[in-house]
Amino acid sequence: MRAWLAAEGRRFLWTCIWSWRGWAAAWASEKTLRQWTLVNGLSAVAAFWLPLEGSERALILALGLLILAAELLNTGIEVVVDYISTEQHPMAAKAKDCGSAGVALTALAGGVAWVVVLWRLWAG
Repeated sequence: MRAWLAAEGRRFLWTCIWSWRGWAAAWASEKTLRQWTLVNGLSAVAAFWLPLEGSERALILALGLLILAAELLNTGIEVVVDYISTEQHPMAAKAKDCGSAGVALTALAGGVAWVVVLWRLWAG
């Protein structure tokens, strides 16, 4: 049991290290990640400042994190596509565009959540 726990602890540690490396690499090269991080920071401040219910606050914060996750996945897609080939290809463009659309839809979901929450606050 101890050996298993030690192995799982090491695996978790390496997972944290690799995740941090991914975040740091994307942060250094992707302006959109930095922009979404700023937007999410402002969104989190607003979520804690406004008199929201716990479930509303949790939804806003979770969707903010999902936007960042979508941006990281999109960055991964773009890096892999660019690594495979530098030539223009319709399938490469489609892959990149789909990644971008994923970020946009996630951001739209966050925006919809904010609209619904704000509507409840000011209309009700």
